[in-house]
Amino acid sequence: MATRLDLRDLDSYAQSLMAQVRERFAAYPNPLAVAEDLAAINAYPNLDRLSPPQSAIELGNSSSLDRYRELGREIVLNGGVFWEHTAAGEGSRLGLGLKFFVKPSDLDPVWNSCDLCLGLRRLARFVFEIMSLAEAFERSPTLILNRQKILVVSTDSAILPLAERILTAFGDLVPPSNWFFLGQASFWGLNRRPGQDWAYDHNSPKRLHNHGALAMQKTMEGQVFRLDKSSGTRRPLSQADFFSLLGEFDDLVSLNVEDLDYLTKALDFETLGLATDLGRQGYGMVMEITGNNPNRPIKGGLFAYDEALGRDVVIESFRLLGVEPQDIKLLNKNFNHYPRPAVVFERLNAEGLFMPALVSEGFLYFQPVQGDLNFLTPTAYFIRPGAKGINSLKSLADAPAALASMWAQDQDPKFLAFLRSIERRLSST
Repeated sequence: MATRLDLRDLDSYAQSLMAQVRERFAAYPNPLAVAEDLAAINAYPNLDRLSPPQSAIELGNSSSLDRYRELGREIVLNGGVFWEHTAAGEGSRLGLGLKFFVKPSDLDPVWNSCDLCLGLRRLARFVFEIMSLAEAFERSPTLILNRQKILVVSTDSAILPLAERILTAFGDLVPPSNWFFLGQASFWGLNRRPGQDWAYDHNSPKRLHNHGALAMQKTMEGQVFRLDKSSGTRRPLSQADFFSLLGEFDDLVSLNVEDLDYLTKALDFETLGLATDLGRQGYGMVMEITGNNPNRPIKGGLFAYDEALGRDVVIESFRLLGVEPQDIKLLNKNFNHYPRPAVVFERLNAEGLFMPALVSEGFLYFQPVQGDLNFLTPTAYFIRPGAKGINSLKSLADAPAALASMWAQDQDPKFLAFLRSIERRLSST
């Protein structure tokens, strides 16, 4: 029986992964030999049994939308959502460093409005809409903000300065104790030298193990933490305390800082209500499906029906054995809901994810995907009417769309004043 990932902590993860490698790649003399077979090694086992999907929920019925919207507002007002904002992308295609810190002026040197960075704009819109919701329902904005709990994920090297800026910007609005952080770990590459077994090579560059690894990492001992801003030290949560925290919520929603649509609409009450309703029916994951842009198709999670499993699935593009982006008609948008999150992530911790291989600079790494949780828990899929594709900042080709979204933010006088107030907080420290 193959070695299962041991997700107690980062060291047990790394050691159990090395044991897996020694089993899976025993016949390969080195990483370059693995690279020659990489497409077949990573291939999804049921590729010859895929057909068009069958069960996507169409989020277009007006009566259902009204019900979902009401339920979504209710759970937000009651603090029933754990908000995960992921900002771990290193922006290699963008070439501007961590996407969280990208400013409008980085994309357009003549930008003449608020120059607050992408990540803080994203969080500002979230906080602003929570306050607006409270006011619309004649509730105290302070009370409703005090009910919100937020996890921000970034790279381990960036998480402390990022956390300090977030607490400076928003700590007087959302209590510092309600902010949680996770620094995604990077790992040495694996290598195999003549006459030796596979082992970590400390001469290799360290790399992140993709977003599936951060999903697993947050279930490990002492990885999620609060920041004591006065001392700059981490206050880690035990694994048991983290699972207990997850048990407080109806839904964990995982959002990506690069998604541009959420700059102007941070709270999606319809899908929050849908996910909560589906959670009550026993689902543990809800994925949004969108069409691929035919003019500029991208790689992503293919949405299809697996005849062998008898259900719809999402399969990451590098497991599709050479399928080109233009052949992916429906794909997963890069955010997910996890109703009953404690149940879902406890199972993830127990079972782990499939570990697709990657060879880079002559070393072996891994790239598990968060979307593969759809193979661990009952998963529902929904699609919006007229879904037009993913609108996100991945490369400089996306700069015009990013600038348009940030410019649209600044055309709201109340929100622009809110952004300016954040700028003043940051400049006064």
